[in-house]
Amino acid sequence: MDDKTLMEIAEKARKIAYAPYSEFKVGCALLAKSGKVYTGINIENASYSPTNCAERTAFFKAVSEGEHEFDAIAICGGKGKKADEVCAPCGVCRQVMAEFCKGDFLIILGNTDKTYRHTLSELLPLSFSLNRE
Repeated sequence: MDDKTLMEIAEKARKIAYAPYSEFKVGCALLAKSGKVYTGINIENASYSPTNCAERTAFFKAVSEGEHEFDAIAICGGKGKKADEVCAPCGVCRQVMAEFCKGDFLIILGNTDKTYRHTLSELLPLSFSLNRE
């Protein structure tokens, strides 16, 4: 699956994000090695700490359905109707990725107009993980 298609799926998911406090909606599309795509959205909570990021939502959804191997994730975010900001995963999400992915796992940031490709090792060097590479 190409970057643009994966990002289109992420942008579609972003539209249903639950962000009444920050109004910053994030969507992502996680591509499993099986070819299946799992979407995720951020889900905020009034007390903030139970808030869950889009990336963790997608990973936990996939793992709960038996997936453990992944190729790429596309992430988009912003406050407006369009995902207009580069939205990098937070540290906790990067650590969750490191639990299931090797250093060459592809992280695509941006929107359908412009994307930036990174590896997990670039965004989380010297990770604490079973998947070190």
